[in-house]
Amino acid sequence: MPVTPLSPLLPAVGGLPFVRDLAAHGDRPAVVTRDGELSYADLAERVARTADRLGVGRRLVLVVGANTVDSLVAYLAALHAGHPVLLVPGGHNAALASLVDAYDPDVVVGPAEGGWRIEHRRAASAHDLHPDLALLLSTSGSTGSPKLVRLSQANLQANAESIAGYLGIRDTDRAATTLPLHYCYGLSVVNSHLVRGAALVLTDLSVADTCFWELFRDARATTFAGVPYTFDLLDRVGFAAMDLPHLRYVTQAGGRLAPDRVRRYAELGRRAGWDLFVMYGQTEATARMAYLPPDLALDHPAAIGVPVPGGAFRLAPVADHPDPDVGELVYAGPNVMLGYAHSPADLALGRTVDELHTGDLARRTADGLWEIVGRRSRFAKILGLRIDPQQIEALLAAHGFSATCAGGDDELIVAVAGAGDPRRLRRLVADEVGLPPRAVRILLLAELPRLASGKPDLVALRGLAAAAVEAPAPEPAAAGDLCRLYAEVLDRTDVTPDLSFVDLGGDSLSYVEMSVRLEQELGHLPANWHTLPIAELRPSARAGHADRRGVGPRRRSLETSVALRAAAIVLIVGSHIPLFTITGGAHLLLAVAGFNFARFQLTDAGRRDRLRQVGASLLRVVLPTTAWIGAVMLVSDQYELSTLLLVNSILRPDVPDGWHFWFVEALVYLLVGLAALLGLRRVDRWERRHPFAFPLALTALALLGRYDVFGLDARYDLPSALVAGWLFTLGWAAARADGVRQRLLVTGAVAATVPGFFGEPWREALIVAGFALLTWKPTVPSLALVNKVAGVLAASSLYIYLTHWQVYPHLRDLPLVALAASIALGIAYAALVNRVSRWIAAWRSARHEPAGATR
Repeated sequence: MPVTPLSPLLPAVGGLPFVRDLAAHGDRPAVVTRDGELSYADLAERVARTADRLGVGRRLVLVVGANTVDSLVAYLAALHAGHPVLLVPGGHNAALASLVDAYDPDVVVGPAEGGWRIEHRRAASAHDLHPDLALLLSTSGSTGSPKLVRLSQANLQANAESIAGYLGIRDTDRAATTLPLHYCYGLSVVNSHLVRGAALVLTDLSVADTCFWELFRDARATTFAGVPYTFDLLDRVGFAAMDLPHLRYVTQAGGRLAPDRVRRYAELGRRAGWDLFVMYGQTEATARMAYLPPDLALDHPAAIGVPVPGGAFRLAPVADHPDPDVGELVYAGPNVMLGYAHSPADLALGRTVDELHTGDLARRTADGLWEIVGRRSRFAKILGLRIDPQQIEALLAAHGFSATCAGGDDELIVAVAGAGDPRRLRRLVADEVGLPPRAVRILLLAELPRLASGKPDLVALRGLAAAAVEAPAPEPAAAGDLCRLYAEVLDRTDVTPDLSFVDLGGDSLSYVEMSVRLEQELGHLPANWHTLPIAELRPSARAGHADRRGVGPRRRSLETSVALRAAAIVLIVGSHIPLFTITGGAHLLLAVAGFNFARFQLTDAGRRDRLRQVGASLLRVVLPTTAWIGAVMLVSDQYELSTLLLVNSILRPDVPDGWHFWFVEALVYLLVGLAALLGLRRVDRWERRHPFAFPLALTALALLGRYDVFGLDARYDLPSALVAGWLFTLGWAAARADGVRQRLLVTGAVAATVPGFFGEPWREALIVAGFALLTWKPTVPSLALVNKVAGVLAASSLYIYLTHWQVYPHLRDLPLVALAASIALGIAYAALVNRVSRWIAAWRSARHEPAGATR
């Protein structure tokens, strides 16, 4: 389709350079949607035609902002034609009506049946419009307020170029619109990418929507922007594990992101190959005033960084602030607004401010970076005390609660998301600020009220406080019961409803007891319960106290990995006695170990935290193993030093009883090797970006030992970790398999590689069947009694394996007694190890707890 030249269609009024020059980018993609792409040439033509329909004489044009092509074209067309634009949010009829009444726009452009409609309310403007006026925005994304920010063309062009400069935006970049067009931060994403000829992936989908990430990948998007709430959603949807091969950088603004989260996301970006830009801005500065270079985020996560190119900061003294190094942050630069508008009469005003008093309290660090320490205007004076709401929000965040605070009539309003004990929270806040508890109002809400920008909606919060009696926590007894259960099983004192089993350091050993007891408590096991916050776990209709007393329904489900561990250890001991001969249990346990390694060691935590988790798992295997072997060596000569050091398969494979612990040696070697491998930054990044392909690649390498490709097995008798390690990595892949295709791939790999390994068809069939269950069935049908027995056996499986060698040889003539005695001793040893572990933990806690501290 030929491109119509712009000049005959456009009014003879100068426009913004980045809007006027759209056609210069030619056939490069300008907009990408689910329906296809729109080139810059096509976008320029649509802008030209719409600008022609808006007319030549300057009029106040109200545009309903939305993340759609029609809204984008209307916004750009009005700017190109030189009309001042009043950009308002879509979907807020009351807010729209309020602004129409307050400012009486000459033209209204917005959605109508069958498309978008331009409503010419008058031929000539009813207003005196200053020549520099280009855009009117509500402050901070608020809706319906008559107070607007007046911005000029120079403001918009300068800030767009500044942002494009420090972000290094390329014409190959593609930015997903994660924020609303009418919000200054979302609008700055649009302007800064258009100024460089980059593309916009235009969507109104939330980052919590799977379809958003499908579009993001299909469009080869390179960046997206987020406010703090966006990062809450990213945590919920498992962003850290996503494969986003084209992602180049992520930006954050719109409020303070906690330093620990800045550090975590900066580290995640470093591992995954993208940069995190923390930024600071206000609508009054056309969006951005400062940015933190990505290479400084890990060491200075609390800083907003340095001024944007062309801008400068200074501190204005604050008389009543105790720290002389803290002042009100004042910004100057070409992006500072012309001033505010409170009524149509103010549209005739030119520049009324030269610098912006931000209202934020800040200081400059010794490194030359700027840091926000509070908000001057948010301070509340309650019962004569000056309260900083951000101080309260930070306090509650440190205790695991997401909160928003605001000053009310003689009370401090504290809204907390999720479950909690209102009395404990009230006391915590009151003690922090010195208020009597009666002056603290706690509101427990499912979600904190937010503006379209993602910022806290303080007006709505005050409305909720005025209208509602203090809300009870949702299902406090159930949440409290589960917290106590988690605290008991994991031996933790810091359990809160927003934490998950993985967050609390749960591993494959504690997982068994937790899954069995949780299923008993809830009546079912939700998928991926170990990654869900405790507050999201809800009892089923058939769970209840009667059922827990053993009355009522007895049908239950059992975690497949738990069932396999319990069955495998019985098969191992029974075959060694021999009570029966059903072999393959130990190799199946190796697969289950790989499955659990992926679930509990390879969390979304940082690389160092992962390594600490692997190290802790190693200790939980090595210490009880060497303690038992050492005890046996004190009373007999059954084992040698190589067995104690777990190097028997390397140094002394000919020792008669040395093979007893081949499974433990294989597991230890695998964990040590994987810790060393994942300790490499690049390898850790590969695993996170390709969570399923990575263990498959390791399986391919491990199969070299299984098939003796280099002929080493015969000469050197390779350690079991090298010969059977592929079972571990395939178990890992089974845990990462997502969807039918990947599960089929794992099942096919097992079916192709297990047969022929032992030369024993029944043994191989057992392993293949166990693998199939592990891959395809998260749970298996069970009974309450079976669950209890399986839970004890699975939780004690390692200890039964360690100790049964010293039991059954003395009871071979009584095979059933030998089996029972072997299991009983293993369970007793497990109980002893757990008790010693709790003693050590309690001793360490007491040693590091300050004198006089209370729990």
